[in-house]
Amino acid sequence: MIKTDCVVVGGGPAGMCAALSASENGSNVMIIERDTSLGGILRQCIHNGFGLHYFKEELTGPEFAHKLRVQVEADKNITVKTNTLVTKIENRKVEVMGQNGVETIETKAVILAMGCRERTAGNISLCGTRPMGIVTAGVAQKMVNIDGQMVGKDIVILGSGDIGLIMARRFTLEGARVHAVLEVNKTSSGLRRNIMQCVEDFNIPLFFNTTIFEVVGRDRVEGVWYGQVDEKMQPIESTKKFLKCDTIVLSVGLIPEMYIAPFVKTSPVTKGAVVNEFYQTEQEWLFSCGNILHVHDLVDNVALEAKQAGKFASLYTQNKLPHQSKEIAIIPSKGFSYVLPSRLYEGEGTVTLKFRLREKIVKKTIVAKCNDVNLGQRFVLAGVPGEMMTLDISKNGATGEIVLEIN
Repeated sequence: MIKTDCVVVGGGPAGMCAALSASENGSNVMIIERDTSLGGILRQCIHNGFGLHYFKEELTGPEFAHKLRVQVEADKNITVKTNTLVTKIENRKVEVMGQNGVETIETKAVILAMGCRERTAGNISLCGTRPMGIVTAGVAQKMVNIDGQMVGKDIVILGSGDIGLIMARRFTLEGARVHAVLEVNKTSSGLRRNIMQCVEDFNIPLFFNTTIFEVVGRDRVEGVWYGQVDEKMQPIESTKKFLKCDTIVLSVGLIPEMYIAPFVKTSPVTKGAVVNEFYQTEQEWLFSCGNILHVHDLVDNVALEAKQAGKFASLYTQNKLPHQSKEIAIIPSKGFSYVLPSRLYEGEGTVTLKFRLREKIVKKTIVAKCNDVNLGQRFVLAGVPGEMMTLDISKNGATGEIVLEIN
């Protein structure tokens, strides 16, 4: 049996940053990665815009991943197992299957950092036939940026997630025509900068409150019937139109890869684990960070969060985590989709809350209160659901339920 202080499941940016941080804080670490090399999704994100917060310089995805990989490979406290699949996690033991067959790793702490998978046509019950030419945005990104293969010539993108927006620009630069980006909600889930730089700058139509009613085609996609939806997300038949295309690219959300830890309590909103201020799940030895915890807008935020999780996991293995006293719940009001962490411990110090809005707000103040005590607030000139936001609060004076509000 293999023994180590900390096992990190996943070798993307979250996994590498968590491992580096745990090592820096005195733990021996093993990274388990199912792919052939470290880097995760960053290897196919060849556009720039990464690293401004974490490395203080603008990088492409592969460059960001390379910088982390060099640090991991130079760290003598970190062991990496690639081409290795985690098959079971139970009672501080991790079962894996790799080049050496089935092995069991005994550890003091486990950090989940496996990221997300994309929602498919089946996940959203896309209506119509199932011809060739329906592909998720991430798969399309890999085909174009790594494999050098185009997915089609006349493309419709369903959903305005960041990868879908970025691929709208990429397809256009490769000579394809993106006829439209259709978003069923009234606002985009992508960053404003991606809407401007990837869609508006290329004159690609972006339609809100609009979705695909039906896919048309037998062997290959021939087109879609699309139109607007009402407040209950039901199709408005009078708006139905036909749009000829040969490819449908789906950018309709991500699902955390929580299948390996079915015993963990998860959030009904994020689908990731419910964690406290130390990124611990209800199993105190099991930590979670990155996109498997909640979908981030920037990889820099993933890296910074994972760095914290790695530090706390390492302190846990050494019995150095701060004293865990009475738990206090953190409740988001109706203006928020979710808030992390969902609980903290009574005491002193500062905690950073991370949250997403349900709708766009303009010139509002976000406040965290415990009874009538103001624990922290920030003025927001403009906030949108596509951007993750933060609020630093003081634990001093928090003796009961904390409520996050918009004033």
